[in-house]
Amino acid sequence: MTTFPGITHVAVTVTDLAVSVPWYTQLFAAEPVLDEDTGPFRHVVYAIDGGQLFGLHYFPDGNWSSEFDARIAGLDHVAFTCIDRAELETWQNRLDELGIKHGGIVDAHYGSGLSFKDPDGVALEFFAAPAA
Repeated sequence: MTTFPGITHVAVTVTDLAVSVPWYTQLFAAEPVLDEDTGPFRHVVYAIDGGQLFGLHYFPDGNWSSEFDARIAGLDHVAFTCIDRAELETWQNRLDELGIKHGGIVDAHYGSGLSFKDPDGVALEFFAAPAA
């Protein structure tokens, strides 16, 4: 058996691309590489360092009656890799510059994380494994 493959992309559903696209464009410090209306949904995709893609999906007929809740079956959060805690501190400063509310860096035996949410409440995190 071969090694389990890495993740190529993640896509999250958003309620308003006019809000989410500028927010993610600032976070990633990059413009989308794709903006396409597929018919049933529109998607905007970013290329993130390392070859991964991060997509925003918008369904015009979506049910927007409730906000994201990690306690409901489905996505809990998306975590972005950081080399070490120092890089987490850099991201904490960047989130502060962007005015993005976060929970501060939390250290645990399995690593350190910096949690925050997108405009729809989707949970995101910067994460660094413990030093070897």
